[in-house]
Amino acid sequence: MDINLMIDITPLLVKAAWVTIDISARALFFGFFIASALVAMRTSRIPPVRWLARAYISVVRGTPYFVQLLLVFYGGPAIGLRLDPFTCGVVVGAFNIGAYMSEAIRGAIESVDSGQHEASRSLGFGRFATLQHIVLPQAAGLMIRSIGVLAIILVKNSSLVSIISVVELTYQAQRLIGSTYKPLEVFSVSALMYIVIIYAVMGIVEFLYRRATRYTYL
Repeated sequence: MDINLMIDITPLLVKAAWVTIDISARALFFGFFIASALVAMRTSRIPPVRWLARAYISVVRGTPYFVQLLLVFYGGPAIGLRLDPFTCGVVVGAFNIGAYMSEAIRGAIESVDSGQHEASRSLGFGRFATLQHIVLPQAAGLMIRSIGVLAIILVKNSSLVSIISVVELTYQAQRLIGSTYKPLEVFSVSALMYIVIIYAVMGIVEFLYRRATRYTYL
């Protein structure tokens, strides 16, 4: 194993790793708002709104992320949707993870005993106030853990945007292999960086989980 080569390529892979982090963080951020909208739609009292949200979630979860990425990037221009590779990766990642995240959030909310909803309403709390002050604080722990798992999956899936020429960690590794012809060294360094990123995400999730459950028994 060429240790010198591994040291030499590390700065290039670190730079590409920041692109991986950037695209994953943006997709997760926007995905959370999409998920929140989907949860609101799933719990709506208007049947067509619930059906629309359920149909969207079923389609997204029923098709591979890779296919969604190619469909938007290569098929989008046919309907006037032209996105640069990085933006496409963020947009598709956000809409994809949003569907999964909505189910995680909804599941966490529904895990709170229904009796607490009724007790809150009997005390004069409205639907939104009940959700904000009673339900969400108790559901936060489960929600954070679930979203953390999805964040890790998102980081791993970000490697697929290399197919549309986003210069993230996997794409940079492939380019270096093409010039060095040493896949073992290149992929060893890139794999180590993925591990570092994922363990960092796990650390953040654990910190947020402890803060959120400090005064609960979840």
